[in-house]
Amino acid sequence: MDFSQINWLAVFVASISSFAIGAIWFGPKTFYPIWIKAQGREIPTNDGKTTGAEMALMFGGAYLGALVQVATLAVLIQLAQLANPGLGGAEGAFLGLVFGIGFGAFASLSHRMFGQYDGNVYHSIKVWLIEVGQDVFCLTVAGLIIGAWQ
Repeated sequence: MDFSQINWLAVFVASISSFAIGAIWFGPKTFYPIWIKAQGREIPTNDGKTTGAEMALMFGGAYLGALVQVATLAVLIQLAQLANPGLGGAEGAFLGLVFGIGFGAFASLSHRMFGQYDGNVYHSIKVWLIEVGQDVFCLTVAGLIIGAWQ
């Protein structure tokens, strides 16, 4: 495995795309209201209690998570390209989809099933589907970007 063969600019662009998709996915007009209510929480009002440092930690952590996921996917795509040098965007997207479902989605299923505040498994499934839907979609797009950007 030669890490210098990974297109780190593609990794950066794919991680930015994942961050942007996450912002839209959990926006106030998309899944955020459904997701927060399924957790048994109310949509918070702007109470001014979140500090700049907390915001930086939340958004920085979200970006760091996207970057690590995409970099890991890039390693897998690089390994796949050793076996199939013609691997492109479609194959990269497929690997992102498989990685997102196989590792991203199902790694968190048991946590979500047992972690719901009210023990309601149906709420857990709804929250899980929203959360992992975003992960799977982001990794599929990231795989497309990395696979296509030779």
